[in-house]
Order: sequence, then structure tokens, then C-alpha cells
Amino acid sequence: MKKEEAVDLAMKIIALDLKRDEMLEDLLVLVGRDAHAFLRQVQNGAYKTKNI
Repeated sequence: MKKEEAVDLAMKIIALDLKRDEMLEDLLVLVGRDAHAFLRQVQNGAYKTKNI
């Protein structure tokens, strides 16, 4: 049973990682080559929105 749970959790992590990659690609299109720096700024609270 634990092995099934571990495999399920691993599959979910892989799916999240793939979704993150897709979203980062979208951010790169919107922001350009500074997307990583922009992401860090948002993470550090430089921008506030009602959705977050």
C-alpha cells in the first residue's frame, strides 16, 4: 500500500513540475528574458494582486 501511495505522490509531483514548466514558458513570453528575475520579485512581495 505504501508503495502505491508513493508512486501516486511521485506522479502528482511530476505533473506539477510539468505544469510549472508550461507556466514558466508562458511567463517568458509575457515578460521576456527577465522572467526569472520578475518571478523572484513577485515572490518577494514586490507586486500585490487581489488573486494572490
